[in-house]
Amino acid sequence: MKENLKPVLILALAIMIFSCRESEQRLPLIPDGVKQTMVNGKPVIDTAYKTIPDFSFLNQDSITVTNKDFDGKIYVADFFFTSCPTICPIMHRNLLKVYEKYKGNPDVMLLSHTIDYRYDIPSRLKAYRSKLGADGKQWQFVWGIKDIVYRLAEKDYLVSVNEDKASPGGYVHQGYLVLIDKHRRVRGAYDGTQTDQVDQLMKDMDILLKEK
Repeated sequence: MKENLKPVLILALAIMIFSCRESEQRLPLIPDGVKQTMVNGKPVIDTAYKTIPDFSFLNQDSITVTNKDFDGKIYVADFFFTSCPTICPIMHRNLLKVYEKYKGNPDVMLLSHTIDYRYDIPSRLKAYRSKLGADGKQWQFVWGIKDIVYRLAEKDYLVSVNEDKASPGGYVHQGYLVLIDKHRRVRGAYDGTQTDQVDQLMKDMDILLKEK
């Protein structure tokens, strides 16, 4: 009788361990050097994590959008341009799935930065967004000064962008969708042209929404 109970007990223990791991599942943080803080008057060295700095851009309605509009929310950021003939249409069709899944969720936003500072003025972004099928404040399309946008992309979101006359559309960029947590920390990057990567993004967003 005792021998027959062993497989059942082992299975029950395995289920308990798996359940605990699932409930404690967390996404990784990306290290970004070290930082020094003062604790009880003494310097303490701690790990710094890749965090998005303050920002301010004009959105599709010519309204200023800042980091404060994203306070207390997780969001997905990307870099694109409206006349892109290659990866952008695929990226945004896939990102539209993310938008539709979380539409109406007050804890989730999307932030798309144009890298075409000459052509993609707010009215152009508004027309592009409307054609895509997005509305409301949950998905923001923003324009900014070239140097600021490009530096933010490469230094903080870790996405390569550049002008390149030899490339289709005159720009080259990576199609990553970057996941940011409620503290503006980078928690993941996903190839927006790949369906399986976008599916993983949404799974990770669900995990992130449960984090305390």
